[in-house]
Amino acid sequence: MDFLKSAVASAISKDPPFPYKFVDRLTVNQSIWTLYNGTKREDGSDCSIFAFDVTADKSRLPLARNAVRKMRTLRHPGVIKVYDTIETETYIYVATERVTPLEWSARRRSLSVETLKWGLFTIANTISFINDEASSIHGNVRLSSIFTSQSGEWRLGGLEVLSSLKDDDALIYRYGSFTPDSGRYAPPEIANTNWDTIKRHPLPAVDSYDFGILVFEVFHGSFITADQVGQTKNVPPSMHQSYKTLLNANPKARLSVSQFRDQGRRSGGFFETPLIKLSEGIDSLGLKSEGEREEILSELDEVAEDFPEEFFSAKVLPELLKSVEFGGGGPKVVASVTKIGKKLSDEEWDSKITPVIVRLFSNPDRAIRVCLLDCLPGMIDHLSRKVVNDRIFPQMVTGFTDVAPLVREQTVKAVLTIIAKLSDRTINGDLLKQLAKTSNDEQPGIRTNTTICLGKIARNMGTNTRQKVLVAAFARSLRDPFVHARNAALLALAATSDLFTDDDCATKILPALCPSLVDNEKLVRDQANKCFDVYLQRIRKYGNSLPDTVLPPPAIVVVNGAVPRMGTPQNDTPGWAGWAISSFTNKLATASGEMQSKAVRSQQAKSDRSSSVPPVADFSRAPLSASAYTLHRQAVTGTSTPARVPTPTEQYFKNPIEDDEDIDEAWGEMAEDAFFDAPAEAKPNPVPQFSFDDGGEPDFEGWLKAQAQAKSKAPQPKGLAKPFANASSVSNSRQAVTRTTATGSVGAGVGAKKLASTIAKPKSATTKAISTKPKEVDDDWGDAWD
Repeated sequence: MDFLKSAVASAISKDPPFPYKFVDRLTVNQSIWTLYNGTKREDGSDCSIFAFDVTADKSRLPLARNAVRKMRTLRHPGVIKVYDTIETETYIYVATERVTPLEWSARRRSLSVETLKWGLFTIANTISFINDEASSIHGNVRLSSIFTSQSGEWRLGGLEVLSSLKDDDALIYRYGSFTPDSGRYAPPEIANTNWDTIKRHPLPAVDSYDFGILVFEVFHGSFITADQVGQTKNVPPSMHQSYKTLLNANPKARLSVSQFRDQGRRSGGFFETPLIKLSEGIDSLGLKSEGEREEILSELDEVAEDFPEEFFSAKVLPELLKSVEFGGGGPKVVASVTKIGKKLSDEEWDSKITPVIVRLFSNPDRAIRVCLLDCLPGMIDHLSRKVVNDRIFPQMVTGFTDVAPLVREQTVKAVLTIIAKLSDRTINGDLLKQLAKTSNDEQPGIRTNTTICLGKIARNMGTNTRQKVLVAAFARSLRDPFVHARNAALLALAATSDLFTDDDCATKILPALCPSLVDNEKLVRDQANKCFDVYLQRIRKYGNSLPDTVLPPPAIVVVNGAVPRMGTPQNDTPGWAGWAISSFTNKLATASGEMQSKAVRSQQAKSDRSSSVPPVADFSRAPLSASAYTLHRQAVTGTSTPARVPTPTEQYFKNPIEDDEDIDEAWGEMAEDAFFDAPAEAKPNPVPQFSFDDGGEPDFEGWLKAQAQAKSKAPQPKGLAKPFANASSVSNSRQAVTRTTATGSVGAGVGAKKLASTIAKPKSATTKAISTKPKEVDDDWGDAWD
């Protein structure tokens, strides 16, 4: 039996578990409680803990127990909200919502007048409820009994002597004087007698007098002696008369707190402020009509600076978010949300606003989308890169192709705001695809804004993508019929001139700028001249850094002492054709043999050298052993030579049409200028009337050819006529003389090849064949084209 008694005693003596953790202690004056900041052990949420030490202040234990009972049973928004209570033989703990003493702010005078009015209005509502609805007396209304919640709202505490006068043995009668410093706050009728006197006076009289002292405390910061009662130095003038009536010495002549509140709510009264109107209407914002909602939001803009930041973040903001997301708040509510959000930290943004903003971007309402895009500059700093790139931009993409031009235009403008939060892959992929669509938009303003946007985000693009996109986009905008689109393209080109390569500036951008120099609009012409000068200066600077030439120095080749007769320009000779003439004169000394037309094979016998080019004296050449008559007969009878495969050089020069096509492709359409066109029909060179005598060896070969041409003019007997008449009917099997010409690619810088002329030996010739092949000489004519 003794064992059971000891076990029960030990169980009772053990403290029950308290699911809240003490963090730090706060200083509270004139209170029987010790206040701590705490957290809930389960989830770490904030709370406050009021602790009462039973052993240290056992005489006031009935006050503490009364306060716990009233806090748990009195349910009103203006009373501190209780989470949990625990009582043991040594202590009493009351866990409540997180609150801080109002006296801290009041003594620092850190609250605005409008905020103080709003707070007094809140306490007046609570006391009116206690007096009128609960038929009770608070009995301890003072600055130390007021606390502020995390939302900045004022909360009423100090319920130690709160009593209902319906009870015959109310606690306030016996323990009213046990509250700290009760004599200073007691009304005159109680100070002169005792607390039983309240039975003979109106119920609200005690709380009305204490509320008057509270008005003085909040506007002055403290209340020291009873002599200060009734002073109006810092009290708003509109409140003077009602304030003095609260402190009337006659309890029956005093205003009740509810009457004081009603006087302040009259038209032009001291409680008729935007802040108070907003606090009353914000709770039911989603249920109000559109007109009422507009009125509340307009008031919100007016009092944004007067409201405590805590009230915005904890009270107003959640109501606004619920209204815009579920209650049809509309775009104006979104603007208010972003304005309030400027005062929040990044953590509060992520937890309260970011999820709602992401959901709103998926809302199909165009008005909300436009408002979100307009408000992005104020939100972008609080949004992470991952949220913008992965969750917001994919929703924004629909705006680029929306039917409404306003949505498309605002979406293009918003790109500048979010570009810093987008990944390179998104910029160079999805974003540029969408901007390509808006650059062809039917609205000229959207096309113009797209050009401006591309110019401003150019440095965010990839290097390779930038070169492709910007040149094409700006060149197209330069041809836009809308004058401001062309001007925007010129401005963008001037601003991004350092992003293009020198080759692109010279070959792509400057040619595209030239038409703008003669634009019909002076605005475009002036800007085009400025832009053209920017790029021209850059190209000139680049050109000055290039070498004078990449070709090897020209050299005159002298063969067997023969010096060309055509004058060779010196290196310093001015003129655009100096280097080309030098190349020709360097090669004349090494050219030998006969030139053969690549287009007409049927007139080989008629072709000879030009009369303007002197023949080269070649003493190493052996005389011909065959007579002119024999050669002529061979040409007439068409003695065939063994068939052979044409050389690549012959094949190249036999098909000039393909070369012309390549030239056309390289130089573009040149239909109006036939300078590079090949002649339609090759004409034989005219026969010179006289030979050029240079005092050297007689031109025996020329003489033979002249004789052959003269005889060919006489009518031929039947059967001896030429088998072909023009170049289009050439037959390789009927050629009497086959010449093979081998040279390098003219103009390709390959170098000279061997030039040879071979006369086929006739079968019927009995004389010894003399080789007419010239001496092989290295030819460097093509080197000047390197």
